[in-house]
Amino acid sequence: FRSMQISEGEGKGEILPPTIQKIIKGYNKYLRPFFDNGPVSVGMSLDIASIDTISEINMDYTATIFLRQRWTDERLCFDGNKSLSLDGRLVEMLWVPDTFIVDSKKSFLHDITVENRLIRIYPNGTVLYALRITTTVACSMDLTKYPMDKQTCTLQLESWGYNINDVMFYWTRGNDSVRGLDTLQLAQYTVEDHFTSVSEAVYETGRYPKLVFHFELKRNILYFILETYVPSILLVVLSWVSFWISQSSVPARICIGVTTVLTMTTLMMGARTSLPNANCFIKAIDVYLGICFSFIFGALLEYAVAHFCTLHQLSSKEVPKKFLESLSLELKLQLMSNLVSSEPVTVKPLTSKSEDFISPMSVMKRLFCIFDCFHVKNPYHIDNYARFSFPLSFIIINVLYWVYYLYF
Repeated sequence: FRSMQISEGEGKGEILPPTIQKIIKGYNKYLRPFFDNGPVSVGMSLDIASIDTISEINMDYTATIFLRQRWTDERLCFDGNKSLSLDGRLVEMLWVPDTFIVDSKKSFLHDITVENRLIRIYPNGTVLYALRITTTVACSMDLTKYPMDKQTCTLQLESWGYNINDVMFYWTRGNDSVRGLDTLQLAQYTVEDHFTSVSEAVYETGRYPKLVFHFELKRNILYFILETYVPSILLVVLSWVSFWISQSSVPARICIGVTTVLTMTTLMMGARTSLPNANCFIKAIDVYLGICFSFIFGALLEYAVAHFCTLHQLSSKEVPKKFLESLSLELKLQLMSNLVSSEPVTVKPLTSKSEDFISPMSVMKRLFCIFDCFHVKNPYHIDNYARFSFPLSFIIINVLYWVYYLYF
């Protein structure tokens, strides 16, 4: 037990007021309250001042909080009916809980203009200890429904060295122990729900008290509708313009198809800039952009198929004519050779046994008939079918997409 003076580094030998001297006299800050009489109960409450950033890339959020802790120390009882508010620097002379924030990546205590700490002692020995902290806390996120996702993050408070036999944590007002979220304005999220819970952390060194604050964040989709969904839909509609352009206008149709494909590729790359690069999630926005890209690329392939069928139809009309001309020329040559020879010319009857000239023609006709089954009689009808099938299938897929990701 040492004399009641502030340490040389801070107080420089200044004497404490008599009331504080009387309270602190014989006080040992290295021993917790009720050292031999069971655990000390520490009540906690939070005020969320702000949630600055919520990062999908780093899977964390940064928040500024006011942490308030209350406990009773029978060694600090004094006569009177008013509480004593002490300078925050006097906390070095008192026992305080060793509370820490679980999953905190980086935290700091504000110290402008002085350290933002508050110590208040009540006549019955109750101590109020308040801190202003900014912390970056890890938050595991499921991005499979991004940007129509909901994320549940937590803020966990534990005791570092005191186990449940030494310290017990509790929320002072239950779910009302955390305030500030109702008036909080976030850029991309809306706080839908929040609640508190009490549990224990089990480690190799023992069981420790834990308080958990859960809050559910719903992402605002309006930004993504204007930034990604509407442009991608307009690009798909733009690719359909080629169905109303003549098939003979090759440069116009190719230009529309290639331009929309490249623009859609740029849009897909831009949509991933705010997300983790090495991410195993197949997100909802990736699915939609993939659907739009497929429709745009399909419109480009549709013109390639239609143009090929048009050229094939023109060539197929000339092939039988040339084939018949070659056959007639062969017949004439054979008849002339028979006339020159001395052998009498015998005309074979057109039966199944006469295979010299009839069989090749019948085989070729059958081949042309088989090929004609897969042949488009009028290639210009392909554009007519596309004008109806592409928009209808796109609407059906959109309905299925939005119903699935919004309600399932």
